[in-house]
Parts: sequence; structure tokens; C-alpha cells
Amino acid sequence: MKILVINCGSSSLKYQLMDMETESVLAKGVIERIGLKISGGEENVILKVNGEKIAYDKELLTHTDAFNEVKYLLSESEYKVVDSFDEIDAIGHRIVQGGPYYKHSVLVDEKVAKDIEDLSPLAPLHNPAHIQGYKACLDVVGPDVPQVFVFDTAFHSTMPPKAYMFAVPYEYYEKYKVRRYGAHGTSHKYVSLRVAEKMGKDPKDLKVITCHLGNGSSVTAVKYGEVVDTSMGLTPLDGFMMGTRSGGIDPSVVTFVMDKENLTPKEMDTILNKKSGVAAISGISSDDRDICAAQAKGDERAILAHEMQAYQIAKFIGAYTAAMNGVDAIVFTGGIGENGFWLRSKICSYLGYLGVKIDEELNEKTVKGAEAELTNSSDNVRVFILATDEELMIARDTEEIAKAVKK
Repeated sequence: MKILVINCGSSSLKYQLMDMETESVLAKGVIERIGLKISGGEENVILKVNGEKIAYDKELLTHTDAFNEVKYLLSESEYKVVDSFDEIDAIGHRIVQGGPYYKHSVLVDEKVAKDIEDLSPLAPLHNPAHIQGYKACLDVVGPDVPQVFVFDTAFHSTMPPKAYMFAVPYEYYEKYKVRRYGAHGTSHKYVSLRVAEKMGKDPKDLKVITCHLGNGSSVTAVKYGEVVDTSMGLTPLDGFMMGTRSGGIDPSVVTFVMDKENLTPKEMDTILNKKSGVAAISGISSDDRDICAAQAKGDERAILAHEMQAYQIAKFIGAYTAAMNGVDAIVFTGGIGENGFWLRSKICSYLGYLGVKIDEELNEKTVKGAEAELTNSSDNVRVFILATDEELMIARDTEEIAKAVKK
């Protein structure tokens, strides 16, 4: 079975075609700047196949135009990997917010699509784009190809009310579904299963803390295969400081600054989501590579940004160790989780009370995409670097549902 995995942003479309018999990637790529003017030489269409990268510029006005370009690349161009798009058995979509309604991946119909559209206020940067992607696929392949929604929030649906409720008037939960939902669930699920495999254990026998660290970051407590708490909240803004996001702060900071600066809610939202975090503290960038370079030169604000980030993450690990009454493994994944040896080292330096002592030489030389254990297999708490594979998780769920449909 061949599964096409789609992840749509407001002006982008990431795609990956997988052969599920071998769980191998046949081709992948991204189309950017959808609906925007393209300057000459601005390569916004990218395909990677057989170790080769193909990139060119093309103005594509809608997500439907972009998906037609994907169809052309995969089944008609000189780089095609299938003879016909009809060989694609199903399409799986990454969906950020499934609200309280979707605790598992589902086959998409009109009601599901409408529900996800209605949940857009909880993920205004993501859900509308996901629906655009779904409709674009529908325009191109028609209703006979099964489409599946795989939710970032689904893995977190096992959280108990004591973890997901906020201490605000209960009517806000009843009227607006205000609660903790979490994010990056597909990644947290993958690495929590992968670490159990690496340890030779059943996930139901382990207490694991997974740290998905990138421009957006979250930490999750997975007890015996189920999430009991996670750092992101109603939206991906909660938790700890990220590339441009503030993470959790004293709520009074919001009202205080709004009053002093005469800001609207939308303006304040932009500050917290796009003008805060590592970028704000460092004054340099939200890109961790830039922060590392500045830190190496002794830049005090870059050092502070990293110190704050490591400290906050370590506090979440401590809190989740308490929440689970212990921990067997800690996993680092995501762009920074896999690349950021300094951050990993600093975080682990706070975990001596757990008996954590990592191999600093191995930590420093492990590169993105590699898997490594930084502790000894005999240690009570083991620390791993694992490459996440959200696309594979989406493809697996999509394959399972598509097979059930075809029975």
C-alpha cells in the first residue's frame, strides 16, 4: 500500500510518499509561498528522490494548484516514482487540533472536516490550512481516495481532568472547551514507542519523559504508554520558552503590558507568539544555530537565552517525574533535541538527583538523525537521543484505516 502524507501550512504544503510494505520513503518535498508572488530564482518547489534534490520556482496561487504540482512531480515528471497517481491508496493529513472530539485518527467526511474547521479558534495558524489541504486533495483525487486526519492532540487525550483543566471559571470549559490539549502528540507517541523498543521493554511497563525540542517545543509525561501530562496547553503557546513563543508566564504580565502599551488582544497575541522566547531574550534570532554561534563568542544575552531554556525544561522534567512518581527514560528529539548538544548537557546537569550522568563526548558528537543512548543500560534513569518520524506515524494510522475501509 502506498500512502501520501500531507502537512499543510497557510502558504506551504509538505508531502511524503511512503511504500508501507517496507515503510520506505519513495519521495518527499515541500512547496512554499503558495498564493504569494515568486521572485526569479526563488526555489519554492522542492522534491527529494533517490538521494537527489530537485528545486525550482513556480507561482502557485492555491493549495489545489500546489497539490496538482505534487501529482505532476510524483506521477508524471521525469522524476516520477509511480506510473499513475491511482497507485496512491490513501492520503494522511497532519491535523494540529482535534479538540475534545477526536481521540483517534479518523476517516474524513463532511462532518469531520466541518468539526476541524470549527476548531480553528484553538489553532488559528494551523487548522484552516489543514482544511485547505484536505479540500485541495479532494479537488484533485476526488472522493474515492480515502483521506485520514491524524491529530497532534489525540495522543494527549488520555490526560486526566486534574492535568488538563485550568483553574478558571468552569463555564469557560463548558462554553468554549477551554482546557489543556497539548501538541506534537504524533512525535511524542513515536519516540515513546521507539524508546521502549530500544530498551527491550513493553511501553506499558515504562515511565517516559519525551522532550520534543525545536522552534516549537513541548515535554510530555508518558506513563505506561499513556500521556498523563504535557507542557503545551489550550494552544502551542504554553509550556516553556521557545524560538519566538514566551511559554508560560504570569498571566498578569499580559494584562499589565497591554495596559501600559495600549495593545489589542491580537497585538498581544502576536507579541507572545512571534516576538518573544529565545529571539526576544537573545536579541539575535529564533534559530538555535545562531544562538549557539553567538554563545560561542561569549554573547551574554545568547548565553542567558540558553540558560533560561535549559532551566525551564529541566523544571518540567522534574515536575513530570513527580507526576509519574518516577521515570525510567528521558528522550530528546526534534531539531534542537537532536542537534543541541549544549542544551542537552545543561538540562541533564540539573538531573543529578535522579542519578543521571551522561556521556558528554557521545552527547557532543551525535548528529541529527542518529540514535544514541547517553547513559548506561544499567542506569536507573536512561537518556536517549532519538530521531522522530511523525510522517511514519501518520502513514501507519492512515494505512490501518484505509485497509478497514477497503474490506
